[in-house]
Amino acid sequence: MTPRHVSRHRLRRNARRMRRDGIQPIASVTDDLVIAPLVIVTIGRLAWRFRSALAPWWVMAALAAAALVLHTAYPSWWWSVPTLAAVLAVAVAVGGRWVGLTRGIERGYAATVLVGAGGWVTAGTLAHPFTPPLPAVLVVGGVITAVPWWAHRRRRARVRVERTLAAWPDIAQTIGLAGSRIQSAVIDVWGYRARLALARGQTAEDAIAKIGAIESALGTRRGAVRVQPLPDRADRADVRVIETDPHADAIPWPGPSVTSITQPLKLGVFEDGGPVRVSLLRRHALVGGVAGAGKSGGVNVIMGELSACPDVIIWGIDLKAGMELRPWEPCLGRLATTPRQATDLLADAVAVLDGRADALARRGLRVWDPSPDAPALVILIDEYAELADDAAEAMRYADSIARRGRAPAVTLIAATQRPSQKAMGQGAVRSQMDVRVSMRVRERRDVDLILGSGMLKAGWGAHLLDAPGKFLVSATEHDVPRRGRTFLLTDAAVQETAERHADRRPALDAVSAAALEAATEAAEAAGAAESAVEPPEGRPATGGRHARERGRESATEALWAALAAASDAGVSLGDLITATGMSRPTVYRHLAALETQGRVIRVGRARWRVATPESDSE
Repeated sequence: MTPRHVSRHRLRRNARRMRRDGIQPIASVTDDLVIAPLVIVTIGRLAWRFRSALAPWWVMAALAAAALVLHTAYPSWWWSVPTLAAVLAVAVAVGGRWVGLTRGIERGYAATVLVGAGGWVTAGTLAHPFTPPLPAVLVVGGVITAVPWWAHRRRRARVRVERTLAAWPDIAQTIGLAGSRIQSAVIDVWGYRARLALARGQTAEDAIAKIGAIESALGTRRGAVRVQPLPDRADRADVRVIETDPHADAIPWPGPSVTSITQPLKLGVFEDGGPVRVSLLRRHALVGGVAGAGKSGGVNVIMGELSACPDVIIWGIDLKAGMELRPWEPCLGRLATTPRQATDLLADAVAVLDGRADALARRGLRVWDPSPDAPALVILIDEYAELADDAAEAMRYADSIARRGRAPAVTLIAATQRPSQKAMGQGAVRSQMDVRVSMRVRERRDVDLILGSGMLKAGWGAHLLDAPGKFLVSATEHDVPRRGRTFLLTDAAVQETAERHADRRPALDAVSAAALEAATEAAEAAGAAESAVEPPEGRPATGGRHARERGRESATEALWAALAAASDAGVSLGDLITATGMSRPTVYRHLAALETQGRVIRVGRARWRVATPESDSE
């Protein structure tokens, strides 16, 4: 070993000792050091850092090298180059969307570049790649075709994201996630998503608690960062940065997405464009949020979807005088707008539940399978908290439905501003809600009231939602916090949908109708017994049977009087229900019988009038 080699060996050994002692060695540049490797390394690092911007030049160099090799070693292969270029261009133009070229202009650009490159390589193979004017054509054509590449938003976004994430070690040290690292990143239309590998002892909940610090470190707007845990790894999380809010504008309702309640209905759209699908079969649901957060829009979407299903009957309770649900009246089997009506409706729902449960037990079955002949029953209650104040007895029936309604397919959907224990009653209603939809809430504690205890700490920040219609959904199929936005149904769309689906509404099945009839007769008998004991002043006591017959005759007379007083435009179903006090199915049965007898005719959607000789002849 020469003295020079001994000296270098000693320097390296001393440097290692200094590092062990915590001292950073300083190397002096002398003639013994070779400058060329440092220059090469520096150039290589710069080329890698700006690899995206230099990509067109690398492509031009690769084309020149390929033409030179073909011209020198395989000149007879020149014909294969344009053939291959044409095949690739057609493949990109047709199936480019499967490799990330989602826009037609992008696929056209890629096909044009392939055809141009194939033509130049063919010419270089036949002649020589450096034969004038081929070099000039390559450079000029390469620069022209490189301009769209350099200007493309996705490429520039990728470069910016890569440079941002390259600084993650320093960011992690600053925000308290030291040791975490970025494994991969994907750019999309709205921003980018990165897979975060956490250090030992760190969990996704630690990253969720640092969302504000991550937003500050990445320089994003407030509320742009989402952190979602992965179900298979406790030390991994997905960090999504939303640079352009896909839910900034309302999303029009595209129409019903289901034809049966057995199918998951579509509530809205996630931020990545995926549908928010939730099954309501044998599952109770709770929709909560402050006034103006979009609950009415969510209720309209649910009504629009369910009204398209011929295997479900919808009963509604709206104690705001029917302001929200009355536009859907053509699709509602019953609508209650007063506390007394709400109590009666829920009592009848319990009677249906009991009748179905008895029938299932006799048949040895465990669940009620909905069909058009045996439809499910959904009770939709808007402003559920009003029941606690004005219809305390109704809360007891709602509690019974929440506890026992799953197997007989009697479902409860409650919408309220703040589902506190007082508002939801002292029963099991809130605890039995399998589907939780939270619009924007004002206070952080309301997140746990709607979505469940501990959900705020787990990252379900419903208090951060910043526009009407935005929501978080918690269900069996949605166990990570993902923001969605409900569709928008205008008043005209609600009216048109209700009228279109009115004729598809099913009637109660024989089992449910018999149970409801028996419960009604029992209630009338009890009322008649009370009247017999204490008759009203000025009226003699009468038997229960005579009272029921007189009541039915009076309702029938009221129905005929309302039909006879109708104009040529007819009378609506809602007006007939109001005039007679009958339920929707009962009115329909009477109208069907009268229509069969030729005494009434239908003049529009859910509108009837008395038949005249002129109309009969027509």
